[in-house]
Amino acid sequence: MQRVELVKNELSFSRMVQGYWRLTDWNMHAQDIVRFVEQGLELGITTTDHADVYGAFTQEALFGQALKLAPGLRDKIEVVSKCGILFPCDKQPDVRVVHYNNDTDYIVAAAERSLKELAVEYLDVLLIHRPDPLMDADAVAEAFVRLRAAGKVKHFGVSNFSASKFALLQSRLDFPLVTNQLEISAVHTDYLFDGNLDFLQQHSVKPMAWSCLGGGGVFHDFQYKALRDCAGAIAEESGASLDQILMVFVLSIPGQIMPIIGSGNIDRVRTQAASLSISLTRQQWFSLLEAARGYKVP
Repeated sequence: MQRVELVKNELSFSRMVQGYWRLTDWNMHAQDIVRFVEQGLELGITTTDHADVYGAFTQEALFGQALKLAPGLRDKIEVVSKCGILFPCDKQPDVRVVHYNNDTDYIVAAAERSLKELAVEYLDVLLIHRPDPLMDADAVAEAFVRLRAAGKVKHFGVSNFSASKFALLQSRLDFPLVTNQLEISAVHTDYLFDGNLDFLQQHSVKPMAWSCLGGGGVFHDFQYKALRDCAGAIAEESGASLDQILMVFVLSIPGQIMPIIGSGNIDRVRTQAASLSISLTRQQWFSLLEAARGYKVP
């Protein structure tokens, strides 16, 4: 498995990241999660992606049960989590409306809650999950500095941030934001053209990519038929699978993008991880882009 260096001599991720967004839907017990992590490690997948909000604020505790059962796994993986989204649910009885919170005390408390739920002493990376329209960059920076000084979080980044908001927050810190986790796929190509990926490449920041397969809709929704047909034809030519071709579309974009695999099926994880050994010609890549956007490249 390829590795991507985010901070020289300090932090690297496996090129493919295992996401746990749907962990609560996988019907796994703690021992099942342990085995799943171990199988990922056999493939070289060491980086795990979480968020406090996943599973309506229950997912991190499930993963934490696995780490308590097999504490030796902690030193073999990188633990990434995110915070800042709140919505009405059993775990948030006082929340009446979906909103974001990037205030200092909230970020610190959320990170400490994630440490407890995940049963770890520190997070390798903490991300702000969504940019808060009311974000005070100084307040976020203060939270990061406090968590870093306490040894509770080693590194920090953001998710779904525009280039301008990334630059604003970075301007308040004397250590680097290590990543921006963005929705990047053949069905969501906005970041190819709005300057965000250019900005990250300019500053040597390696992006993480979520929903690389379009949330699964690409496999059956009528609106994606042209893309599905195009990817299927390329897959047949290449001796690859449809999901591999769609994953390679993302991997082909410059900047060492790190796709997040969202499946809890180890066979599908193996298939998607094997995408690293597949390549697309420029004409194949642009034919996918044309099929996805519905018009020829100008």
